[in-house]
Amino acid sequence: MTTQLAIFIISLALSLALTPLAGKVGAMVGAVDEPNERKVHTKTIPRFGGPAIVVSFLLTLSFISLFINNNVSDLLVLNRQTGLILLGAFIVFGAGLLDDLYRLRWTIKLLLQVLGASTTFLAGLKIGHVDFFGLSLHFGVFSYVVTIFWFLLFINAVNLIDGLDGLAAGITFFACAVMVIFSIAIQNWLVASLFTALAGSTLGFLRYNFNPARIFLGDGGSYFLGYAIAAFSIMGSTKSHMGTIMLIPLVGMGVPLFDTILSPVRRFILGQHMFHPDKGHVHHKLVEMGLSTRKAVLFIYGISVALLIFSLILVNFRNEQIGLYLTILVIPSILFLRKVKYFEYFTSDKIFGWLNDLTDEAGLKRDRRTFLSMQMNIINSESLEQLWHSIIKAGEKINLSSMSLDVEPGMFGASSAPSFDWKNGMSALGVKENGNVVHVDVPIVLHGKAYARLSLKKCIGDGGNDRLVLSRIEHLRRSVTTAMGKIASGSGMPGEKGRD
Repeated sequence: MTTQLAIFIISLALSLALTPLAGKVGAMVGAVDEPNERKVHTKTIPRFGGPAIVVSFLLTLSFISLFINNNVSDLLVLNRQTGLILLGAFIVFGAGLLDDLYRLRWTIKLLLQVLGASTTFLAGLKIGHVDFFGLSLHFGVFSYVVTIFWFLLFINAVNLIDGLDGLAAGITFFACAVMVIFSIAIQNWLVASLFTALAGSTLGFLRYNFNPARIFLGDGGSYFLGYAIAAFSIMGSTKSHMGTIMLIPLVGMGVPLFDTILSPVRRFILGQHMFHPDKGHVHHKLVEMGLSTRKAVLFIYGISVALLIFSLILVNFRNEQIGLYLTILVIPSILFLRKVKYFEYFTSDKIFGWLNDLTDEAGLKRDRRTFLSMQMNIINSESLEQLWHSIIKAGEKINLSSMSLDVEPGMFGASSAPSFDWKNGMSALGVKENGNVVHVDVPIVLHGKAYARLSLKKCIGDGGNDRLVLSRIEHLRRSVTTAMGKIASGSGMPGEKGRD
């Protein structure tokens, strides 16, 4: 315990001294965060806190290894495994640092993250199996994929949560503190020392990063912290604790991890780039609800501390009890996320509506295939009369109230202007009585000139699938345009076969 206290004090003191220096260096080299619509801060702030944490962490471990002679210092030796783990850390940290300076593409950052995690895998640090709920799950050849995913999850979780002053650093500190307690309890002094050094370095940085922040972590700092938590938690896993110890960072850092997994899904649903940064994260939602930056951070601190304590208690339960308590944990978590409107894009009506549109466009639904058959009849029409007859069939299918087709004079060799009208019985009466009417005029354009106009009326709520009406009308327009192009060509007039 004395050694752990010394490690914490040394790393804390070094971080307190080095962080202001790192901020000055960051401003000199241009590693700064400019305010914009995504940012909460209103002035330029250095994003160079990562080097201060990394240097404090490494200097502390070096000092303990060189100048303190005990069992802990004997464990801190530089060998092949340690060298590869450090190499992986430097690759990941370097990727973030380069992004702080030059703004790398996300593909390059992801590739470097995978490379760093792969290096650690080669060092023997891997997730070969986990024990949950009384079951032992062995990954075999998929061990590499699971290990890489574990690293990517934590690296990007810390990075994504780093959106408010002190948020990422604070959550990381609390997670490290709980991991220290657990590691000491199982007498894993190496892992306890690593987490203690990381906790001290992070807390010293937090002194300058808490609201109002004078320096930010930057991608270099967040990547390193995520990598370190992922690596050290695997190191702390023994045969008897592989699985239970994994619950501590998983449950304790539930807020950023959950955000990391669902953010790409949310962006995909919104039609955005899946890895494009936005202001839709949990901490942003809290600020939108009216909380100040400081209160939002303290609120998430409280949740994280509660989750960490819960995870520490959880590892002492029997495996069959863990599932029950995790289920209990899920319920308030979902209620909280609904309260902050995180699930506003994941509601069942939106998801099923999207799936319905997707299956309709793919022709998987019978209704769509039937309408496609009618489109083919329209396209194969050889005269205006036959075309109009096919259009009426399509109009009846989507339950239109009325339709008219007006053709320009001289079109198709006709001396007068052909005109066709149709009304759909009871639906036509509904047009007069019901104000919920959609009226669409569709120009039929050939060679850049409108030669005809198709007018359609639909009484919403009058039957049929109202949600797909506009889609069906667009399909109808394309088919009529193609058909008129063919009829025009057959009558000796300039047509455009198959063009919209």
